[in-house]
Amino acid sequence: MLNSKNTNTEDLRIYQIIDANLDRAREGLRVLEDWARFGLGKEKYVEKIKNFRQILGKNHLEIYKQSRNHIEDKCKGLTHQEQINRKKPEQIISSNSGRVQEALRVIEEFSRRYNYELSKIASEIRYEIYTLEVDLLSLNKCKKSEEILKENDLYVITDHKENLLKIIEEILIAGVRIIQHRFKTGTDKDHLQEAIQIKNLCERYNSLFIINDRVDIALASNADGIHLGQDDLDLKTARKLLGYSKIIGISANNENDISNAIKHGCNYIGIGPVFETATKKNKKPIGIEKIKNLTKDLNIPWFAIGGINSSNVSYLKKNGLKKVALVSQLMNSEDPKEDAIMILNELSHEN
Repeated sequence: MLNSKNTNTEDLRIYQIIDANLDRAREGLRVLEDWARFGLGKEKYVEKIKNFRQILGKNHLEIYKQSRNHIEDKCKGLTHQEQINRKKPEQIISSNSGRVQEALRVIEEFSRRYNYELSKIASEIRYEIYTLEVDLLSLNKCKKSEEILKENDLYVITDHKENLLKIIEEILIAGVRIIQHRFKTGTDKDHLQEAIQIKNLCERYNSLFIINDRVDIALASNADGIHLGQDDLDLKTARKLLGYSKIIGISANNENDISNAIKHGCNYIGIGPVFETATKKNKKPIGIEKIKNLTKDLNIPWFAIGGINSSNVSYLKKNGLKKVALVSQLMNSEDPKEDAIMILNELSHEN
């Protein structure tokens, strides 16, 4: 509770500090809340941040507000160059999280003698903000990856090649923005080294780098996500290990597997095989009509896969299969850059 002694000059100065920092904390929280609401669409975080604002508002006592004009703030209006440099959402998230944390620390220190309950509240919320900042940054990173998935129609899967890095760079130059890397022969040490090299290439061209199956290598190489088959690690466990900054794709070819993937929060689905394919010789093609039926109500990105090449892309598009995944066509191409450009043009062409 507030100290009931008559307010003196020192008390008023401290009340002024508490008042200013309650305003700062609530302003910073409002910035985070609006990004959680409009930028990420995450109701859970909107409610959490709103609750913090309401608690601080409830404890923003009239005596603090009345102290505002006790001493003129001669530093009012001061800015810093970094404020001008903050333009990206992640910069805004971090700076406002820091603003809230710092303001709450000031409140915690100066209100301890005068209003212990407020000091305790400030301390509890401050520790919550550390975790909240990480969560919002992770969700923001995932949101960016999801936007790339939505905006791009060609998904390229690697195969073992001696000149693999050169092939990947050629198709990235062509405009491909999604690469999934499959491991074949070699040690885990080799796999990780190769994954890091591909990740660096994808980063240079603002493209997604997704690892097939191996959660450990996805984490170690800082890949943007992972792709899992029905016999791989289950999605729920993968999400626990990866957190929410990474995207998770699932291979599925029936209604039950698709439903489970969506239920557990996958970011995209690979559906097929559409046609017979050399990379999955033991899998029977499910055909265009079945894929159309399976995907008619899907509201997340999905890619048709299996036996797709430059000769049938146009046919798939005419049948409503607008996003495709390719392996052999580009991995075995004599000119992967030109082939990628041709397929990208075909996919972007309006039928």
